[in-house]
Amino acid sequence: MNAVWGLLVILIFCPILGGLPLIAGITRLLTGKKLRELGTGNVSVSAAFYHGGKLAGVLAVISEAAKGIIAVLLARVFFPAGSEWELVALIALVMGRYVIGKGAGTTNVVWGFVVHDWLVAGLTCLIGGIGFKIWRDKQSAKYLVLILFPVILGLVHPREGAKLAAAIALAATIAAIYQKIPDDLDLPADRGDMKTQSTFRFFRGDRAIITLDRVLDAQKVGQKAANLSQLKAWGYSVPEGWILPARDDLQPIIDYLHPTPEQPLVVRSSAVGEDSASASSAGIYRSILNVTSRESLKEAIALCLQAYDTPSAMEYRQDFGVVEGSMSILIQKQIPGVFSGVAFSRDPVSQQGDTVVIEALPGNASQIVSGKVTPQTYYVNSASEVDIINAQAHKIDIPTQLIQQVAQIARELETRFQEVPQDVEWTYDGKSLWILQARPVTTLLPIWTRKIASEVIPGIIHPLTWSINRPLTCGVWGEIFSLVLGKRAEGLDFNSTATLHYSQAYFNASLLGEIFLRMGLPAKSLEFLTRGEKFTKPPLSSTITNLPGLLRLLKREISLKTDFQKDDRAYFIPTLEQLATQKLDRLTPSEIWERVIKIRQILKKATYYSIMAPLSFAIRQSIFKTPDSSLDRSLTPEVASMRSLRELAGSETGFDCWLETYGYLSQVGTDISVPTWKEDPQMVRNLLSQFVNDEAFPTNTPKVRKRGLVQSRLDLKGRVTEVYSRLLAELRWCFVALEELWIDSGHLSVKGDVFFLEVTEIEDLVAAKNLDLQGLIAQRRSQYNADAQLTNIPYLFYGNSPPHPQSPIPNPQSHHLQGIGASPGIVVGRVKVVRNFQVIADINPKTILVVPYTDSGWAPLLSRVGGIIAEVGGRLSHGAIVAREYGIPAVMDIPHATQILQDGQMVRIDGQTGSIQVFDELN
Repeated sequence: MNAVWGLLVILIFCPILGGLPLIAGITRLLTGKKLRELGTGNVSVSAAFYHGGKLAGVLAVISEAAKGIIAVLLARVFFPAGSEWELVALIALVMGRYVIGKGAGTTNVVWGFVVHDWLVAGLTCLIGGIGFKIWRDKQSAKYLVLILFPVILGLVHPREGAKLAAAIALAATIAAIYQKIPDDLDLPADRGDMKTQSTFRFFRGDRAIITLDRVLDAQKVGQKAANLSQLKAWGYSVPEGWILPARDDLQPIIDYLHPTPEQPLVVRSSAVGEDSASASSAGIYRSILNVTSRESLKEAIALCLQAYDTPSAMEYRQDFGVVEGSMSILIQKQIPGVFSGVAFSRDPVSQQGDTVVIEALPGNASQIVSGKVTPQTYYVNSASEVDIINAQAHKIDIPTQLIQQVAQIARELETRFQEVPQDVEWTYDGKSLWILQARPVTTLLPIWTRKIASEVIPGIIHPLTWSINRPLTCGVWGEIFSLVLGKRAEGLDFNSTATLHYSQAYFNASLLGEIFLRMGLPAKSLEFLTRGEKFTKPPLSSTITNLPGLLRLLKREISLKTDFQKDDRAYFIPTLEQLATQKLDRLTPSEIWERVIKIRQILKKATYYSIMAPLSFAIRQSIFKTPDSSLDRSLTPEVASMRSLRELAGSETGFDCWLETYGYLSQVGTDISVPTWKEDPQMVRNLLSQFVNDEAFPTNTPKVRKRGLVQSRLDLKGRVTEVYSRLLAELRWCFVALEELWIDSGHLSVKGDVFFLEVTEIEDLVAAKNLDLQGLIAQRRSQYNADAQLTNIPYLFYGNSPPHPQSPIPNPQSHHLQGIGASPGIVVGRVKVVRNFQVIADINPKTILVVPYTDSGWAPLLSRVGGIIAEVGGRLSHGAIVAREYGIPAVMDIPHATQILQDGQMVRIDGQTGSIQVFDELN
């Protein structure tokens, strides 16, 4: 009897349930619109989104899903759970939905079948999704699913023939209905309310249409589309957009979109390699506005695709080294601009300063980009003051507030895109400011910075020092990066990591940022690792992608101490002992050169540890949040030498022993052109005399050493620094010995000449290949002396043509300077500017020492003052280490501090926050 009632319910109630006009009722209740009288008259989920908006669409999905679930549960009341009658109920429901409700019923079936058999539904979805990835055609994938679900059901339930028959009947019914009317979920969301599309796609599970609503991969859809998707994810106003990937069937997106004269679309190229840091491709490809029909949309897409293979495009890619890739198409809703324009986050003409350049005019930004209309130019400085230059006969009345908003966004985007200057295309519709495009200003690349380089090798650099240090540093960094990146390191020129400008070292910030991004790390990772700046967490997806390489690096980090101890016993200790016993004054130039070759071979191994040990220490200290106050730095050369010097108490014999131990140190440990303390002991001897008579000199109470993962790396860092510095000192002494021989023979003129040669030129001189180098040396010495006189060398500049240093920095208008807090504490004192390491008698704990940089050799001087201000450096610099050891407040990273501050000026420094208050009073 139950079966009879059940059959009646299924055959009568389920069709009525399917035909209930819930979608029409919901839409009319919320909007007053009658779906049967709109569009195709199809009362579907799509129609609810189309004409009712997001809320109506979401409620429509819920109502139709509920119908399918109710039908299955109703059949389950009268028949066993999971029986074929549940599928019969769905067939009856779908027929009612089609005949009465004028819909396909896909939503009903999907959710009803999930309740009926979730395993078969899940497998069907999985295999169908794989099929769609292969064919990339929604129609084929849809019918594939209809075939799959009875097949999979038969495999899962091989002995249930009746259920299989019902499944085949249900699939056939849905297929027949598809021939009559579209799938409820085939169509896009309401074109009048495009913001509903992402919600709509979520409910229907459609992945065929790629949109800007999720962050996209530039290697798949081009940099232009990827940048816009990233901007949208950050919360900026970006017009709704859809992407047609390269070689995809364009018919689905043609069917999906329906441009009209009231709501036109823009079709734009998004080629792989376009809008990249190396090539903007500006003007090479196509952008087509005012697309108002499906026919014109199809034509516009074809024109954009054809632009990729034009002779000019192919020539451009060849000239700029752009790898041949593919052309994706970006389609966006066209914004009716009241005012539009482009903004450069940094002036592309002067290539310096803090000025945002904005070009604007009424209407669409395409007028500016095309170059057919002369815009009005605005310059907005860092203080948000606007200077207007009229470029037309009549002034354009664009609101100042809008210009300031554009400038602010341009600067924000430069910061978000790893400090790379941005070319931003924008438009304002009277209500909102929209970002249409953001790409690097390629003429301002690469970005060169000496802030990080000054930590590694500060000051004016001689040619010989650079010819040795650059290959070592770039080579080892290249090996580390290649270890992580693997094949993704292809195309990266690690030799261009560093260069010399104004005889000072600069790092390629653009290249380093690109490398770290490829590694799945923030672009500014090097600042964190070398300067102790804040570390921003990378995206989890990026980290997972680069996990194999990062694990290889982690393996190296874990075994770092063991590896170093092994190499220390096998190479470093034996080499240094042998060098110490071999007298240079008894060797010929060829023998000295053999010694140079050996040192350089060992030095390459030491350079690896000199890079990895500080990085390992910085990472561990950050992970374990170990405070500086809990660490013992007694094994670092700068601290160990100071403690030992303090204990001498004027002993001449003791000083000789001390000099034998620490004589390898110098004012700049990484610069072999700078004399070591062993060569010039008088300066240190004078300092010792002052320390003995200086009651304020801090007593060194050794800390209780605590074993731990962080302390272990700090100790390793100290030992590595000692080995590396000693090898460099030995290398210097070799070149000094060669110089003395060549001065005697007349090949060189005066002391110091050898450091104006490069290492290959010295090799030629040893082999007697080139004995006439006096003219070259004179030329380089002249350039070096000229660079040494420059007082305002930029810390950062753009492009490969460095600007000429400006006039000296004037006194700051502000009484507040902000840097990096490197050693906590607050002190008020008078400034003493010291541009080169020297013995200074009139300093005391009330002196605020202002220096261009610090190195381990500066420790005797730094430890006697009340506070330290440095132009460059961070929390991991030598000066910061000495300052924390003796409890001296220190602030690093104050550009041009030696020019801004004056001797005798009163200042207050806060080593915790990095702030400096400057008073007007002078001595």
